[in-house]
Amino acid sequence: MKALALFLLVFVSVSIASAQPVVVIVRHAEKAANGGSDPDLSSAGRARADELARILKDSGITAIFTSEFKRTQETAAPTATSIGVTATVIPAKDTAALVAKLHQLNGNALVVGHGDTIPNIIKALGIDSPINIPDEDYSEFLIVTVGDKPHLFRLHYPS
Repeated sequence: MKALALFLLVFVSVSIASAQPVVVIVRHAEKAANGGSDPDLSSAGRARADELARILKDSGITAIFTSEFKRTQETAAPTATSIGVTATVIPAKDTAALVAKLHQLNGNALVVGHGDTIPNIIKALGIDSPINIPDEDYSEFLIVTVGDKPHLFRLHYPS
């Protein structure tokens, strides 16, 4: 876990020095088995959300974006609280609006999405590498540098 945090710190520092914003994209954390179409996070999901906040506390995040679903908002909440940023809700299917906001940013951002929306977000940010996130995978940690030549760094939360 310390290696991931160190990598992110170095990566974000290099990004800040080069003035290219960084977008950290994660899938919402594990959801509860009950709750219908808009469940809360499970206890494992809450722990993952807390870990995300710990990892990103010194990352220079200035904006957070979630979908309208509780699981994305609950995943982002600990990070938002720890860095003092209010999350902006953008409908899950409105990739164009999200990407437009990301291109207007002067700082780094966190996007908490869904397994089926993240591939579209990555593509809209100019990354051609196909992304497939299986339903049972909550470990994806994607970092995109936004600019003329966007770059993707694909990491995973430690088990």
